[in-house]
Amino acid sequence: MTSATLYGLMGAGLVGLGLYGLVVHAHALRKILAFNLLGGGVFLLFGVIARRGASSGLGGDPVPQALVITGIVVAFSATALAVALVVRLAEETGRASLPSDDTPTERSHRVEP
Repeated sequence: MTSATLYGLMGAGLVGLGLYGLVVHAHALRKILAFNLLGGGVFLLFGVIARRGASSGLGGDPVPQALVITGIVVAFSATALAVALVVRLAEETGRASLPSDDTPTERSHRVEP
């Protein structure tokens, strides 16, 4: 097993774990972390694909490397914004989880005078 195959399998595993976390968890912060995990797997897969072309004797292309570095910076910025929104959600509602379809919302429990 070559290192490119190992990195490719690890990237696919990260994408799978990220998708699982996005589907299963209702907590907003866990969804953000799962989305970051998914993004890290995609960056790893993209780097492996770019590296396989360079290892076959072709010159290394700097464009995929620049795209991955730019993607990492954008993902970091988006994560900071999402965490700030979750903190704001927790301040406003008192909880950081999103309402799911099977649980009633807080409005249905309020008694209007």
